[in-house]
Amino acid sequence: MAVTMNDVAKAAGVSLKTVSNVLNDYEFIRPATKQRVQDAIAELGYEANLTARSLRSGKTSMLGLVLSDLSAPYYAELASKLMKEASQRGYRVLVEQSDAEGSVELNALQGPFRQLTDGLLFTPLAIDADAIAAKVGKKPLVMLGEHIMDSRFDLVTMKNGEAAAAVTEHLLGSGRRRIAVLGAHPEESAGSAGLRLNGYRSALQQAGILFDPSLIAPAEWRRDAGASAVAGLVESGVRFDAVFGLNDVLALGAMHELLIRGVRVPQDVAVAGFDDIDEARFASPSLTTVSPGMDEIAERSISLLLDRIAGNETAERGVHVEAGFQLKIRESAP
Repeated sequence: MAVTMNDVAKAAGVSLKTVSNVLNDYEFIRPATKQRVQDAIAELGYEANLTARSLRSGKTSMLGLVLSDLSAPYYAELASKLMKEASQRGYRVLVEQSDAEGSVELNALQGPFRQLTDGLLFTPLAIDADAIAAKVGKKPLVMLGEHIMDSRFDLVTMKNGEAAAAVTEHLLGSGRRRIAVLGAHPEESAGSAGLRLNGYRSALQQAGILFDPSLIAPAEWRRDAGASAVAGLVESGVRFDAVFGLNDVLALGAMHELLIRGVRVPQDVAVAGFDDIDEARFASPSLTTVSPGMDEIAERSISLLLDRIAGNETAERGVHVEAGFQLKIRESAP
């Protein structure tokens, strides 16, 4: 038979209410009493019925996290930091991979996944702001990223434009004038790619250099796509003396392709990325990139979501936070 709270109470010599208070981490319990209960729990192998507890309290102590692709290094590292930050606050994180599918994103807003959590960290790519507003319900939600920037929702993001401008200014400052950009369309202006491209264009304008659409290579944000994109530029005869991948895996793929073609990095072509994933430090040559404040993103988003859950943050309009960034200058673009 399963061990019950009554069994724990008898073994510890306390009331059922005292056992409940210990399980719910009630602070006004004498340490000796708490220790007796905890010893009885360990000896008997009691496991709390979390479902029943959540029904009584209305809280699950679980947060939801919806990301498009956990195989992407940036998302994997961000998920790890969010989970550690939540754990320090007494919360666990349930993770859902959406694969940028609208049905999965909608289900995360209204299905069982949502019911299991007290609040949601959300990176939607397929559905729009109105669809989210229609399905979000009363539980708190914090957006991560740049796909939807709407005053109805809390948002924690990074300074995409400023950071991309800083990368471009650094490349220009080292004497580069033909900077190829991987991962955007020339006319793009929204989302992560568009905002970073805007920063690039702004830095060119400040330096008095005309924007050249032939230097912009559309590509999925993957390593193989970065290699293919830079190969296409080389084979089409486009001249460039630097490459700016709009994320690190694009830049790493491009750098690999250049090196196997006998192009020296950084002597012939400088290479820079964006995200400062762990691999960037250990590439050969190590990758110059933007560190977009991932620790701050994790801390601010968890804090904001828990404040909403607790009712400490009551602003009707969404709170928008931009984390700071650092330019990490390494061997690929000194």
